[in-house]
Order: sequence, then structure tokens, then C-alpha cells
Amino acid sequence: MSTMTDPQPQGFRLGMLISDTRYRSYTFQFIALILLIVSIAYLISNLFANLAANGLDISWAFLGEPAGYDINQRPIEYTSQSTHARASMVGAINTLIVAFLACVSATVLGVIAGVLRLSNNWIVSKLMSAYVEAFRNVPVLIWILIIFLAMSNAFPQPRAFRGETPDATMLFDAVAFTNRGVYVPSFVNGAGSAIFWLVLLASIIGVFAYRRYAKNLLFKTGKLLPTGWPSLAILIVPSLLMYFVLGQPVTLEYPELKGFNFQGGVHMRLSLIALWFALAIYTGAFIAENVRAGILAISKGQTEAAAALGMRPGRIMNLVILPQALRVIIPPLISQYLNITKNSSLAIAVGYMDITGTLGGITLNQTGRAIESILLLMLFYLIISLSISAIMNVYNNSVKLKER
Repeated sequence: MSTMTDPQPQGFRLGMLISDTRYRSYTFQFIALILLIVSIAYLISNLFANLAANGLDISWAFLGEPAGYDINQRPIEYTSQSTHARASMVGAINTLIVAFLACVSATVLGVIAGVLRLSNNWIVSKLMSAYVEAFRNVPVLIWILIIFLAMSNAFPQPRAFRGETPDATMLFDAVAFTNRGVYVPSFVNGAGSAIFWLVLLASIIGVFAYRRYAKNLLFKTGKLLPTGWPSLAILIVPSLLMYFVLGQPVTLEYPELKGFNFQGGVHMRLSLIALWFALAIYTGAFIAENVRAGILAISKGQTEAAAALGMRPGRIMNLVILPQALRVIIPPLISQYLNITKNSSLAIAVGYMDITGTLGGITLNQTGRAIESILLLMLFYLIISLSISAIMNVYNNSVKLKER
């Protein structure tokens, strides 16, 4: 009587890397990786060989040399005797400032315009359509120049604020709009200010936590909690209490006209404002289309079902439509944020000293270190772009559809 036995598994053979489908894809990927590494190594070796043949070498010593030039918009302390590394840092911070302001403003403007473009009001809908078509079909550089020139000619000179009957007055006696820039009050920190700012930060976090709790409770139980006045109470009450307990640790410094210009407060140059507004308005038109597409991707049955439950149109949009539309809106929104960051390099057109104007402009021309400057410039934009993508991808994963 014969018995059937299972075939013994064969051992691994080198030929299985090609013949066996379990290993073939890994083999080809490994070969492609080796070829890519060899190609990159060859290009780098060829670069250094050509540099050596022309008497050039890669050196970063120029970053420690005095810059020898001024920067008009200085968020941190800087003088003409500071190093090129310090000048590059000032330019990088200026880039981050305008990119952050433009991203926030463009998002708010784009969401509002995208929602209003779907309004049943014919005038509102057509006005938003005109805004989108006008701004997204004209290069952003032209809008930067238009806004800059318009403000330069429309705003008065500082001397117009002088005299018993001045030709121009400050807004709320706190904000001055001049052709040299906008002057706004600045915070002056005193004793105990660190505690006050920590309490304020904790209050802001508390507002987001409460609103998230209210939304989760609504989705789980259907119980609707108020979010308006509780959010204001969480934000204002602890901060005001700590403000007076600590003896007003934070005060405001108002700009004052002294001599030929305003002194004190925060000076926002027209170049910063023009770049900020142009990037926000231009990119907001694209974001509006993304928002409109996301809303239209949601079935009308969602709106009808929510209305049948007695929900108001505002709550339907905030609680039903937009949360679902975010899954469509966020992926292209990431690209718009990246475009804002990269388009900020147009700042040199209006004299705003960002990192392209400092490291990639004056520093490069003074030192002649083109390769080093361009490499650092590329590395900066690469890091910022990857950071924005990483943060937005984390948020995108939090709002994507989760299957049970």
C-alpha cells in the first residue's frame, strides 16, 4: 500500500530572483536603486571635477563674513555689520511671515468666495465669479505691482498727520496708513507677561477642545450644545482674570509722529502688505474653485436630509457639507499653500527682502558663491514645502473617510 506525501519545499536558489514572481519585483527595484545611486554619484563626481578644473571649490566660510548691506524689514535684530548667515536668517523669517499671513488670508477668502459662488442670490454669485476669473487669469506679479503702486499713491505722507487740522488722521488713534507703510500698535511685555501668554494659549486650546467636544457629542447623541458664547467665555474670562491679577503685564505701544516719520509700534512696509494681499487674493481665487468643487461633490440629498431634520442653512453647511467636502478640498489646497510659499520669491519686485533677495540676491552677488547660495536656497524651500505637505497630510488623514 502506497501513501501520498506532500512535496518537500525547495530551498532558495539564486535563480529564483528572476524566475520566481515572489522575488522578481524586489530584484528589479534593487537594480534600479543601484543604477540611480551610481548615476547620482557620477554626476556629483563630475561636478566636483569640473569645479576643481576651473579653480573653484565648495566653501561655506562666506556665511561668517560681514554682510555689509541693510535690510528694510527686520523682524529680528540686524545691522549692516551682521554676518551673511544673519542676513539669510532675516530673509528666511520674512519669507515665513508673508507665507503664513497669505496662507491664512487666502484660506478665509477662498472659503467665503467658494461658498458665496454657490449662493442662490444672482448678484452675489456673479460677483464671486467675476472675482475668481479676474484674479486667477492675471499673473500674480502684476497684482503685486498694482497693489503696491495703488497704496503708494493713495496713502498720505507722514507730514499730512501734522498740525492742528491735519490732512490725514490715524484710525482709532492707533493705526496710521502712510506711503511709507502702515504703523500699528505693538505689545510691550512686562513682569509676568510669560504667564499671561501661557494662559492665553491655554485658553485658545480650550476653545478648540470644547468645540471638538460639542461636535463629537452632536454626532454621537444628536445633542446640540451652544458654541458661540462658551467659546468667548473660555477665551476671555481666564485671560482677563490673569491680566488684572498680574497687574497688567502686557501693554500697547502706539505709533507717534516724531520728526519726519512715525516712531514706535510695528512698521509694516508697503512691500510686505502688497505681497501679502496679492498672494492672498490671487491664491484665494484658486481655493474658491477648490471649495466649490468640494461642495458640489456632496450629494444634494445630504442637504435635503439635514433640512428635513429642521437644521438651518448655516449649520447644514458647517456640520454636514463642509466636513464631507474637506476630503475633496484638502489635497489641492496643499498645492495652493506650496504655491504661496514659492511665489513669495517675487518679493524682490517691490523691494521686500525675503530669502531670495538676501541669500539668493545680494549675498550671492557680493560673495560670488553662486553654487553654495543656490543650494542653500533650494534646501530652504524644500524643507518648508515638505513641512507644509507633512502637516497638511496629517490633517487630511484625520478628515478622510474612515470605514468600519
